[in-house]
Amino acid sequence: MRLDARQKQIRAYYRALFNAWGSQHWWPAQSRFEMIVGAYLTQNTAWTNVEKALANLRSARLLSLTGIRLAPLAELERLIRPAGYFRQKAKRLKLFVEFLDQQYQGSLKKLFSRPTEQLREELLNLHGVGPETADSILLYAGNHPVFVVDAYTRRILARHEILPEESAYDEIRKLFEQALAPVAESVAETRGSSKEYLAKGFPGAAHPPSAMSTAKRTALAQVYNEMHGLIVGVGKNYCKKSQARCDECPLQKFLPASN
Repeated sequence: MRLDARQKQIRAYYRALFNAWGSQHWWPAQSRFEMIVGAYLTQNTAWTNVEKALANLRSARLLSLTGIRLAPLAELERLIRPAGYFRQKAKRLKLFVEFLDQQYQGSLKKLFSRPTEQLREELLNLHGVGPETADSILLYAGNHPVFVVDAYTRRILARHEILPEESAYDEIRKLFEQALAPVAESVAETRGSSKEYLAKGFPGAAHPPSAMSTAKRTALAQVYNEMHGLIVGVGKNYCKKSQARCDECPLQKFLPASN
């Protein structure tokens, strides 16, 4: 499939999914730092487990920069245990706070004022931060216009014969960014009221509105935000790894004839 045809198809996916499900209210968090903690905790685990770990941190009043900075490592490990790989993740959270303190005087505002590509490189140099985690932090906490690629994205692209599942992360990211940039011009249409989506029962992978999901952001970041959430909805509910439920999926009409 030619590049321009791929881009056109991805734009069609965005419109079909948004028309079906509306805003997904990603990322579900009350602060930028909570979002960053969630990005670390969600590595190799389900979001339901992350929610348990976040609830533990919140109950212990440690879901803050100061809390993570001062918490004994053993206590932090105990609190985030539900998220799995708790020893690794506790150390990585400590390292992030140390990086923020040393390089940006503990200020997320200073951190996110950095140019996107430079900050992305800095995040990727942190132990335990891969492209998906770095881009999640950039997009959802920092309002930087980068598209987040996950396993669901790869699976959908492969099954729709747009790109092989093993394609390079940045190849997929750039394809989505180029495809969705024109959609940002009509982004005002993609932010319906919370009441409207409450009535829909949060279809797809939607969450209730939160301080972060409703925060002001650029039109381009908003479109990338929505598309990632919509793709997660497809992956969780229809394009499953073991058994696809294509007949019920809003993207069914786009499947190649061979599928």
